[in-house]
Amino acid sequence: MEIILKKAVAKLGEADEIVKVKDGYAINYLIPQGYAIMATESAKKVLAENIRQRAHKEAKLRADAEALAAKLNEILVKVAVKVSESGKIFGSVTTAQIAEAIVALGFEVDKKDITFDAPKELGVFEAAVKCYKDIKAAVKVEVVAE
Repeated sequence: MEIILKKAVAKLGEADEIVKVKDGYAINYLIPQGYAIMATESAKKVLAENIRQRAHKEAKLRADAEALAAKLNEILVKVAVKVSESGKIFGSVTTAQIAEAIVALGFEVDKKDITFDAPKELGVFEAAVKCYKDIKAAVKVEVVAE
């Protein structure tokens, strides 16, 4: 019997795959548990359309993320911090401060998507911003005294 998997099943396949299994396994376990549906002609057409639409959305999201990454690679963000007389930073520069500075420039970025090794002195450093799954941008961060 051919079935369409709705969820990933160990040793059988991933979601949205059409696989052949024994009738009893499909009827008694996979379908009642919600792991699969029967692969009728109409279900196959619906699956093909869903995959096509998902690919289209994925391509649009990827293109938008690449455009955002290209813009973020070109900007310089200034973060003002308190420093001692010797030039040492009190505390550290956080991803929240960097996110606020980027948002102030008109970009939508979440602090959770930023990775940054907090420096202990003033200067220009790089922060990695995750725009989409595997697309990252390198934002230059200038740490200046208040």
